[in-house]
Amino acid sequence: MSLDFPSPEWVAAYKDAINANPAYKTAGKDWTHGVVAMVVQADASLGIPEDLAMLLDVHQGTCRDCKLVPATEATASAPFVVSAPYAQWKQVIKREIDPTKALMQGRLKLTKGHMPTMVKHVNASKQLVESTSAVPTKFRDE
Repeated sequence: MSLDFPSPEWVAAYKDAINANPAYKTAGKDWTHGVVAMVVQADASLGIPEDLAMLLDVHQGTCRDCKLVPATEATASAPFVVSAPYAQWKQVIKREIDPTKALMQGRLKLTKGHMPTMVKHVNASKQLVESTSAVPTKFRDE
């Protein structure tokens, strides 16, 4: 059964997928910089009336928690916030665009946090994206 992106069910499955990815465990072992919020910008036509954030509590190769919250809550607490429209996140999940390149090109925006820290952990970011392939995803515009 495919899970709507984004939804509480999708982010719960994403947490499990991250923790089941041995390559992430290795690539993310040096990440001690706190929670990362991935904000999906509001799009009423897709049934997303407000900005939503996937709040990833990742630490040393483990995802301790992953939940879907209003973006205002996430941006207040997370030290790193990456924001983009739904279409961009869809391209990342489908691995049509590389998240680090997308950050450098402004297709994904680091609205809070330290860019050199994100770049230093590029392999961990790639493994987070790879983990999405284990989540059966239903996109709202398909």
